[in-house]
Amino acid sequence: MATLSHPAKDVALDTLSTSDKQQTGQTLTLDEVDLQQGPGYDDKATRRLLRKMDLALIPFLALLYLLSFLDRSNIGNARLAGLENDLKLRGLDYNVALATFFPFYVLAEIPSNLMMKRSRPSLWIPSIMIAWGTMCCLMGIIHNYAGLLAIRAALGLAEGGLFPGITFYITMWYRRHECGFRMSLFFSAATAAGAFGGLLARGIMRLDKHRGLSAWQWIFIIEGAITVVIATAAYLVMYDYPDTASFLTKEDRNEVQRRLQEDRQSLDDKFNLKYFWHAVKDWKIWIHMLITIGIYSPLYSFSLFLPTIISKLGYSNEAAQLMTVPPYVVACFFCILVGWITDKRGQRGLYMIVCNLVAILGFILQIATNDPRVKYVGTFFAAAGIYSNVPQTVAWNGNNIGGSTKRSVGIAMQVGFGNLGGVLSGFTYLSKDAPHYHQGHGIVIGLLAMSAILCIFMRWWYARENKKRDAESKGWSREAMQAQADRGDDARFFRFTT
Repeated sequence: MATLSHPAKDVALDTLSTSDKQQTGQTLTLDEVDLQQGPGYDDKATRRLLRKMDLALIPFLALLYLLSFLDRSNIGNARLAGLENDLKLRGLDYNVALATFFPFYVLAEIPSNLMMKRSRPSLWIPSIMIAWGTMCCLMGIIHNYAGLLAIRAALGLAEGGLFPGITFYITMWYRRHECGFRMSLFFSAATAAGAFGGLLARGIMRLDKHRGLSAWQWIFIIEGAITVVIATAAYLVMYDYPDTASFLTKEDRNEVQRRLQEDRQSLDDKFNLKYFWHAVKDWKIWIHMLITIGIYSPLYSFSLFLPTIISKLGYSNEAAQLMTVPPYVVACFFCILVGWITDKRGQRGLYMIVCNLVAILGFILQIATNDPRVKYVGTFFAAAGIYSNVPQTVAWNGNNIGGSTKRSVGIAMQVGFGNLGGVLSGFTYLSKDAPHYHQGHGIVIGLLAMSAILCIFMRWWYARENKKRDAESKGWSREAMQAQADRGDDARFFRFTT
């Protein structure tokens, strides 16, 4: 955050009172605005307010993302429950079905974020949930390969708005260095989905041939129906933004607004399409898009193929389903821990570099040995490194985009491009490379290495730019800041998170 220098609060303010200056039309300094608004909550009251927000928002957001990740990745569980045999999939058919999801997922992200900003989260998010829950159910009644492709495409189009939408939604409630931990909490639901999905699929497989449906069909139908039921409830229990939140008192709402205004440094938050183009032309966002695809592609490769990889180590399909659970539990713990540390330290790049290296170690263990036990241990390192980094990629980019409209577009661009890695992930682990999958592991290591190198570069650039801006000025008046309010993170008073 920018360091703002201005007169001390006990100065006479040029012999005019705050009310006198307002009446004569003179510009107030930041201190005068602070005096008008009050000093804000003390530390104890702020912690109480944040706990209230966390309890009202994060568990439900985590549940929504758990359902989203479960409904897109359950095809990996369905594969072990007879999907390929029943639909007579051959060669790369399964891989193409995986990849078909992602272009449509990406296509929906920017329009969805703009729609959510123009409408209301409590209306938009439940609506797209019902759409994708319905698509998931329909996957349970398909009878051929063409039907699988069509429903996977529709599922991607429906799900595309959730992750960037919730990420942007969190930035509208919390200050910049409070978002990473909250994003980690809600994204930890993805790791829970991996663990829960394996357990749920193992239980649903007992319904094989019940009412004439195969186990893989029941997986899609039951999990899709759960999403539709919860989406219906979401219309009633989801909140929009702080200024209308019924669970906050009037004083709480004012304090949230004050904290956000202070954190955003007087940047313009109005909806204007010029900020769309500001995002599209910002090279920093494009670098973060490359960082993200270097993490998301390994993420999807890992989540979609983990049951298959474990089964190829010599375990039965039923045992492989259960053995996917422990790596996800470990990933959940590290995802939350890294989110908490990065917010506490006020920096993200260094921890992302370390997490990339941990994930690389996990995949090196897949290549370096034929011992199934060592390979299985490697999946823990891979899961901990990859999953911990996913919320940090979005938090880091979001922290460094000034203005809410540009941030909503920039996050959607980043997540959208990152999700194109899902297309690549569909062809990373090929059946012909089983059981060792050396080529797939090599591709993932290369992507993670690229991401780590770009993180090093961006961390260096942000630190250098902050030093340049610090040297340019000793402080900013409200009038000077307002003059640059529409420049977003190009405003010279804006400071980047390293």
